[in-house]
Amino acid sequence: MGAKPDYVRKRFGPLLDKTLQNAVAHRIGREFPRLGGPRILGLCAELVLEVVAAHLRPREHLAHGQVLWMGISLDDPPARNKHTADTDLIPLVLDLSLPEDVEARIGRTRPDARLLAKALRLCRQAYAQGALLSNCDLAELLSTDDARIAHLLAEHERTTATVVPRRATVHDVGSGLTHKRIIVLKRYLEGKAPLEIGRETYHTLEAVDRYLGTFERVRCCRLQGLGPDQTAYTLACSRGLVEQYLAIDRELEEAQCLTPEPPRA
Repeated sequence: MGAKPDYVRKRFGPLLDKTLQNAVAHRIGREFPRLGGPRILGLCAELVLEVVAAHLRPREHLAHGQVLWMGISLDDPPARNKHTADTDLIPLVLDLSLPEDVEARIGRTRPDARLLAKALRLCRQAYAQGALLSNCDLAELLSTDDARIAHLLAEHERTTATVVPRRATVHDVGSGLTHKRIIVLKRYLEGKAPLEIGRETYHTLEAVDRYLGTFERVRCCRLQGLGPDQTAYTLACSRGLVEQYLAIDRELEEAQCLTPEPPRA
């Protein structure tokens, strides 16, 4: 004798299928009919919902003065022909305005000093959450120009010999000299080990070794009597990059950290 049919489950069971995941899977299947069967469509829908959930924050999770912003993952460096749409984005909760910002305004702190303090805080908060902000991100968040942001942060790095963790420095996006200079100076001026330099400049050991290696190769070419163009050709890099490292080399020689050896005969 067969099992007794469960008429209640038969009538009300379909209500369990009325989910957002099934709705998304159905839409994907309708738009892309050759993508796969129900299991593939269900998995695709689940992945879509995971991304959506990660990029949303309920109102109660944000405090007054905070903002939700997308940063590019620390673990997703740039590559040729790679656009922002092709990168891993991480939702960030940033403190756009804090009581100390208001106090600084009331205390007549210079606008550039207030802007720099905010930019530094946002960069460090993004880094702590596993992502990086660009100068353009900061310019949009702080309602100013990206060139102004770049100047303030670069000047801060020069005067404090520290690296601000942002895309221009950690991912080496742009032609900035500052972080290269700081890494090389920490090695030859302060005598620090590459691993320590990496911790202090938010760079991996591999990145530190790459910068130091490039500097040493550029310096070697100069000591062999090669000009900037010849060095760039020999090392398969741009003349601009060679000029940056040559400027660091001159600075170290002026500080008598490196001996200006004559070219070999």
